[in-house]
Amino acid sequence: MPSHPSTTLPAHARTLTAPRHVPLAETTRDGLVESVHYGSLIATAPNGTTVVEAGEPDAPMYPRSALKPLQAVALVRAGLDIPDNLLALAAASHSGAAMHQEGSRQILKLHGLEESALENSTDLPYGTAEREEWLRSGNGSTQLAQNCSGKHAAMASVCVINGWPVQGYLNPEHPLQVLVRDTITELTGEDAAAVSTDGCGTPLFAHTLHGMARAYGRLASAPADSAEGRVANAMRKHPEMVAGEGRDVTELMRAVPGLLAKDGFEGLQLVGLADGTGLAIKISDGGDRARMPVTVRVLESIGLDGVTLAGLASPPVLGGGRPVGVLRAADSLVEDLKILENHLN
Repeated sequence: MPSHPSTTLPAHARTLTAPRHVPLAETTRDGLVESVHYGSLIATAPNGTTVVEAGEPDAPMYPRSALKPLQAVALVRAGLDIPDNLLALAAASHSGAAMHQEGSRQILKLHGLEESALENSTDLPYGTAEREEWLRSGNGSTQLAQNCSGKHAAMASVCVINGWPVQGYLNPEHPLQVLVRDTITELTGEDAAAVSTDGCGTPLFAHTLHGMARAYGRLASAPADSAEGRVANAMRKHPEMVAGEGRDVTELMRAVPGLLAKDGFEGLQLVGLADGTGLAIKISDGGDRARMPVTVRVLESIGLDGVTLAGLASPPVLGGGRPVGVLRAADSLVEDLKILENHLN
């Protein structure tokens, strides 16, 4: 048998051990389970102890856009002082509606900057309706339309405020990104396990679901005059800026007063409650559809009103235009959560 020369894969191509994920959500069609989404989750109490967990919540993962509220805390600490609707936009994965693009432009204008200062990637609007309208008007991919433009406008503005170079603000060694990294480390209570680059070009830090849940609990319960409290309150006051009309994160924050929520690409959902409870969910296949039914079921298990959240809990599966099944939390997870509910009661 001919021999083959050995090769060393580059770091980004090496296969790492996958976390021990478990079934979290399932799709049924006329009583038959058609597909299953695996993942991990954890809910932490205000004192930091674990309320419920499934899978491997202490495995490192990239929180993606769920890091944005933590990044926004760093920006406020560095002097960012803008109206609440614009601060919510700085923590957003927005749909690209006119109000979002104009808001990003406003952040820049307040600090003497033009759109050319942005260093994020270009894209079409993220929201389906917003994208269709944008394309009908003959528009293409732009930096303002990209869902992270509010964050990037705020990052460039903080550079102006502090006399830092605007050009190159995405460099991991730029003073802005060093501050962001240190702030995320503080809020999660853990060092980054790895560093990469997010889709928009921002440095991306790997943390655990455990650390992220802890961070969101801290944000949601922080004093109103702190940087954490300012970001959380801005997001809760303007959930339409954090996501957009028709987005489930917007609906969730509107449904539960005091609740803080942010999604992230690759199946991430983070929630913080006003009492300091934190919740972090990761769907292992990166599917967006499964995170909210799981989120709602866990929130119900720790005492939130299930009737209020019913519209988000089990979206229908259609056949011929009529409901023939549902997307719901997996039976095994439901059974575990029932045990928790009985214990809490």
